[in-house]
Amino acid sequence: MTTYTLHLPRDARPGDPTALEDSELVKDAFSWGAFFFTFLWFFYHRLWLAGIGVLIVVFAFGGLLTLLDVHPLAGSIAQLLLQALIGLEANSLRRWTLSRRGLAMVDAVTAEDLDDAEAKAFARWLEARPSVPSRVPSASAVLSTPRRSEPVIGLFPDAERPR
Repeated sequence: MTTYTLHLPRDARPGDPTALEDSELVKDAFSWGAFFFTFLWFFYHRLWLAGIGVLIVVFAFGGLLTLLDVHPLAGSIAQLLLQALIGLEANSLRRWTLSRRGLAMVDAVTAEDLDDAEAKAFARWLEARPSVPSRVPSASAVLSTPRRSEPVIGLFPDAERPR
């Protein structure tokens, strides 16, 4: 099972089906596309700043390895480790970019694949109702409520009755 995050515009109201047109689902897992294609994956997903940053890091890292005259096998292993780091952080950078664009994370769902995650997230969004502030109870109503007779669990002064 994989976790997916649902991103919607900040002004979206729960239960509003039109907000789902601008939604994005992001997988919270290793990105094989970013591992193999590095900065091209970022450009494909329109993550321009992150893609340019990764492009600079990849070329600077290669230049540094050449400048330090690192053994080719060690350089290849270092490049693979860099690509693994990019694959691990790619979806986090995608969530960061969506947040910068005004798409806030509103939900997280666990599903087998993207279609199941989309169905679960959309169903939960459509079932949600906007919270309407209810009447605030008066101070006398709060003070006059009877105390519960259920035992309290925890380290509270009155947690247990005297024996």
